[in-house]
Amino acid sequence: MTFLELGVPKDLNKGLKEMGITIPTKIQEQAIPVLMNQRTDFIGKAQTGTGKTAAFGIPLLSQINPSKKHVQALVLAPTRELGQQIAKQLFKFTKYTDKIFTESVYGGEKIERQLSRLKRPTHIIVATPGRLIDLMNRKAVDISEIKTLVMDEADEMLSMGFKKDLTTILSKTKGNRNVWLFSATMPSSLNEIINSYVSKSAVQISIDKDDAVNKGIQHQFVVGDEANKLDTLAYFLKTQKGGRGIIFTKTKAAARVLHKQLKAKNYEVGLLEGEMTQKDRDKVMRAFRKKTLQLLVSTDVAARGIDVANLAFVVHYQLPDQIEYYTHRSGRTARAGKTGLSLALITKSEVQIIRELEKELGIRFNQIR
Repeated sequence: MTFLELGVPKDLNKGLKEMGITIPTKIQEQAIPVLMNQRTDFIGKAQTGTGKTAAFGIPLLSQINPSKKHVQALVLAPTRELGQQIAKQLFKFTKYTDKIFTESVYGGEKIERQLSRLKRPTHIIVATPGRLIDLMNRKAVDISEIKTLVMDEADEMLSMGFKKDLTTILSKTKGNRNVWLFSATMPSSLNEIINSYVSKSAVQISIDKDDAVNKGIQHQFVVGDEANKLDTLAYFLKTQKGGRGIIFTKTKAAARVLHKQLKAKNYEVGLLEGEMTQKDRDKVMRAFRKKTLQLLVSTDVAARGIDVANLAFVVHYQLPDQIEYYTHRSGRTARAGKTGLSLALITKSEVQIIRELEKELGIRFNQIR
């Protein structure tokens, strides 16, 4: 299938082509025709890295009337990084269309700056829930006339504690709008929101489990003692010959220690953890994107919303607490049709967890010595 065959208008297709996006992914193939051709609520279940932004972005842009100057659509995202990334993508998609103005608003930036940008005509707002509520309270944003509300990575927004904000926003837009909800997992807390705010006749698409777990990822594990983990990691990094990747820990304390240890071994390594200021976080991410850093050590919370192209590997220095986190972590590599490696460094007592992951996610792990 091509995008034109899915019903994507020529001018939007030209923008996609220029970005190197020519073959639709599974979620795009299934979502775009539905969202382009009918006004409906929608629930799409698909992993991170499967091209969700174009799956909702293209239909969203095709519904905007550029001659009307009010906010016509709202996209909610869990993190500043993901919000910025979505806004940037939408801007690139519209290179050859009539001017459609997208504004992204998020915490961690001076609100005055966003207030002045919002005075310009804005068709689409991409927002983190907390900052949007602030702006609504200041009467700087009017979402009463929106036709479409997209929730991207809805499960992440809930696990980050945005449930109250989401229900406030959703209740303020009731009536003539459609909700498009995209999520990698469907926790029970999400069902409450779906039951209250999404139409019972919503179209539901699930990129099934076999497709959801990215086929391009090789899953491997090494069993060893806690004391030898750092040496095992150093040996693995040698085999990667300059490949770039993210190393995950479960706690902030472990991330800080590992970051120090790798720095002492002269690795170009950055640290991402939940208590960092937005400014420091941006600095690290900039350096990582520009490839001045080869490695990132990160906690699960800190890695939310990260999208970096061409990561060769992900290392689980500590296994995550939740199965979903494994999917989110390993999905950072092998994006957009590329291949990648996900390596877990475990102790004997954790082999059982690897077996559970295999069963739950329908994947095979290879043990390497």
